[in-house]
Amino acid sequence: MLTSWFADHAWLGGDQAAADVLIEVDGERITAVTPGAQRPAGAVHLPGVTLPGLANAHSHAFHRALRGVTHRGGGSFWTWREDMYAVAAALDPDRLHALARATYAEMVLAGITCVGEFHYVHHSPSGAPYDDPTVMGEALLAAARDAGIRITLLDTCYLRGGFDTPLAGPQLRFGDGDAAAWGERAARLPSSEPGAGGPGARMGAAIHSVRAVPPDQLGAVAAWAAERDAPLHAHLSEQRAENEACLAATGLTPTALLERAGALGPRSSAVHATHLSDADVGLLATSRTTICMCPTTERDLADGIGRARALADAGAPLSLGSDSNAVVDLFEEARGVEHGERLAVQTRGHFRAAELLGAAADDGHASLGWPDAGRLRAGDLADLVTVDLGSVRLAGAQPPALLEQVVFAASAADVREVVVGGRHVVSGGHHALIDDVPGELAASIAAVRS
Repeated sequence: MLTSWFADHAWLGGDQAAADVLIEVDGERITAVTPGAQRPAGAVHLPGVTLPGLANAHSHAFHRALRGVTHRGGGSFWTWREDMYAVAAALDPDRLHALARATYAEMVLAGITCVGEFHYVHHSPSGAPYDDPTVMGEALLAAARDAGIRITLLDTCYLRGGFDTPLAGPQLRFGDGDAAAWGERAARLPSSEPGAGGPGARMGAAIHSVRAVPPDQLGAVAAWAAERDAPLHAHLSEQRAENEACLAATGLTPTALLERAGALGPRSSAVHATHLSDADVGLLATSRTTICMCPTTERDLADGIGRARALADAGAPLSLGSDSNAVVDLFEEARGVEHGERLAVQTRGHFRAAELLGAAADDGHASLGWPDAGRLRAGDLADLVTVDLGSVRLAGAQPPALLEQVVFAASAADVREVVVGGRHVVSGGHHALIDDVPGELAASIAAVRS
């Protein structure tokens, strides 16, 4: 189906938005982009600033049930983790589907057109597989279809509770025994063969962390992903305690351990990468491993401030993720990268607005195995996100600083129109597929917290 969209302003790359941009679409693909055009009769008007679809490169959908409720007692990442395990223990396929469906709908309303779901709740609470061993992953794929969002399901290998610590309690449902059994189960998911998941789903792999996968099993996960030319993601150096335990157990930093296992490279993403040595930065950058920064979660869990500018300068691409979904707002994630640098070194102006938008769009999609998304250009997937310039946050915004005003002042609430693969999923700020997103969020959260 041929469709024309006319954007008052659109980001086509570079440091400024173009004016009067006609975007022509055939089916799910952009066929032409023309700045400085006259608005044709019949074109759908997109008032405001139109961006490419945003990619949430790191999500745990079920963590959405924890928003705000873990703050009453202070604590640390490790005490927060116990609250997370309690929610994980309450999940079944239906509850996971309902919670993920509502969470993904919240993401679409925020301008996110693709999500990387880091999925490790695989089995029943006892640790025994369900009759259908991939039913939890299939619930996430169905939730993404329902919400109108593209997904890369990052099926996660999670084999132990820590260095020399077996899985126990709620962790039992995360594990497959060994990497070979994990790979056999993951290969049964419907999107594990190229193209088999349909246009809206792709399959990737994840190493939960070096503390959760023994050193002699890491290479098998990396090889599984390489055989399928699939993305490979891993939590990396989120906590100093993880680095110290890894050094004590292996004599290597987590980054060096992943490098030895063949788990770094252009298809790989290191999530957080907060506490790195100079040598770690070098290994990640020279391998062209993407660094997925999740500033709202890193602040929420008191993880620390990562070395974003040093990594980018060394050659590592950056992407962005909402991680625990304490906040679902990639504009906040984008400016959080810049603000973290400001706090760390007490100067301003480390990232241009266009760099941060690139992390949220182009590089984020590439890290999830969608190199044909994240830009407004002919041949790419027709993902469009329009930000309203009439809100109280953006009132008075005007060229030539529109990109800076969007990145450093807009919020998810300013997104008014979202097109995913040519499909108009959000119109006037309303989700076209799910009528009551707040209601579904409230009900699905209550179901797992009751």
